[in-house]
Amino acid sequence: MTNHSTRHAVNAAQGRSHYNARVRIDSSAPTRIDLAGATFDIWPLYLFHESAQTVNAAISLRASCTLTSRSDDRLSLSSLDTDDAVEVARWSDLPDAPALGLLSRVVRFFQPSGADLATRSDSPVGAGIAGSSALDIAVCGALDRWVDGKRSADALLTIAMNVEAQAIGVPTGVQDYRPALYGGVAAVELGVDAVRHVPLDVDIDEFDRRLVVAYTGASRHSGLNNWEITKRHIDGDRHVFDDFERIRDAAAAVRLGLTRGDWPAVARGVNAEWSHRKRLAPGVTTPLIEDLIGRARAAGATAAKVCGAGGGGCLFCLAEPDAVPSVREALATGGATILACHVERDGLRVAAHE
Repeated sequence: MTNHSTRHAVNAAQGRSHYNARVRIDSSAPTRIDLAGATFDIWPLYLFHESAQTVNAAISLRASCTLTSRSDDRLSLSSLDTDDAVEVARWSDLPDAPALGLLSRVVRFFQPSGADLATRSDSPVGAGIAGSSALDIAVCGALDRWVDGKRSADALLTIAMNVEAQAIGVPTGVQDYRPALYGGVAAVELGVDAVRHVPLDVDIDEFDRRLVVAYTGASRHSGLNNWEITKRHIDGDRHVFDDFERIRDAAAAVRLGLTRGDWPAVARGVNAEWSHRKRLAPGVTTPLIEDLIGRARAAGATAAKVCGAGGGGCLFCLAEPDAVPSVREALATGGATILACHVERDGLRVAAHE
């Protein structure tokens, strides 16, 4: 929490009052792997399937934001990952340029002044592990603290979700912002009356011993895949509906296996989910993905699936602990990049400094 003197410094930096302390706010939020049920979280798909849910785990590849006060009222935005940058006289002058479109929209919502905002991410671009959503949450958290710090977690989630939809031009789901906010392993229950974040009691150390995350080297655009699938479902494609029913069942099995510490059951559920997910649209899997998953299975992986909407990005594997080194080696030999990460217990972190 921000103490009184730091709150005073933040307010003074904004208002250019007699207090001229240099103020910095640091924030970060974790990315995630979606274990089962993704795409259900796009409204209104979950309304057509009783007991729809997603199951996810936050991972330690974090997106970060640093917000620093200036000696004038100008604003600058910069991405340390892409080297894109812009400086303007005030927030309303920010452009909708694709490179910084999401950042510009978030900043225009909060309307700060006199600040330099810089972002960076541990996640590869287009990795399918909700890097943009984690960055969105990190920036919203920092800007909320800069402005007044009064918004609830639910309010930040709503802002982040709606601004990202504006930026990418298609509907966003409700899942990806919750791992970024809360961390840990959780289900997102999707019902008529509410969307509920439900932390799961999972032995995270045992999870980490079995987890391998790798980047395929091919970027993907989740919005396009998910929107195509959503449209086919709403248009009444019976095959898509049936596959979602099976994905719903697989998500329930994964959740139950996690809470019981039954790792073979978790693996079966993940494999069933991937089997039906591949049928949703032609671009969900690719020859590269199939080759990498085949290599992982041959090396001892008990389960494997692509993160997010598929078509590229990251995949994750589960394996018994003694097989994990062989799975990593097999994926690396196939051209994938092994990402050093673990399940992240913490969600959004925000700290203000004078």
